[in-house]
Amino acid sequence: MAPEHKRKGPAARRGEDHGTLKRLKADEAAAVLRRLLEVHPDLSSEAEEIARSLLHEVEYEEIAAQIEDEIRALDYDALNARAGSHEWGYTEPSEAAEEILEETVEPFLEDMKRHLELGLEAEALEICKGLVLGCYRLSQQEGGDVLGWAPDFPAEAAGHALEVWYTGGDDPKNRQRGERKRSSLPADFLSLIPKWVPMIERVVKETK
Repeated sequence: MAPEHKRKGPAARRGEDHGTLKRLKADEAAAVLRRLLEVHPDLSSEAEEIARSLLHEVEYEEIAAQIEDEIRALDYDALNARAGSHEWGYTEPSEAAEEILEETVEPFLEDMKRHLELGLEAEALEICKGLVLGCYRLSQQEGGDVLGWAPDFPAEAAGHALEVWYTGGDDPKNRQRGERKRSSLPADFLSLIPKWVPMIERVVKETK
């Protein structure tokens, strides 16, 4: 009888493979999926269905909380690494703070644009609401070390997110879709951001 540690049957190998998949990085997992679909093109429809179901899983409260957490986590180390004297010149702390904050919010904005490109407007609106709500909360409470150097950033970022929602951003296809009147922010949501209602009304007028 073979020793226990030498048993390497199909079941054991399948278990090892499953563990490998769990440890893959995002780009590695994407490469595995691409290769799998190349070998098994019959799985494309099922993969597309799963992908779209994942993109539907968007809730603005979760996005708002994530934005708050990421911005509040930015500390003086991040600011000091960007601000001050460098070989290319001097960067004001406020300018450095703006850059860092824009880079932090950019992935959420790009995700909203991606959903718009795919025609998932309800989900794109959820992302927009999450951006606006997260920024609003940051403007009303302590926002962390970096935000203290750019107190106007939350309102500016929220306004930009709304502009992208109503106009479709820079993508021509999104702009064509935006010509169809997009949904306004619902009243129950506006009740969560009362001090920004005039700003939102102004953005709506400017994007008509």
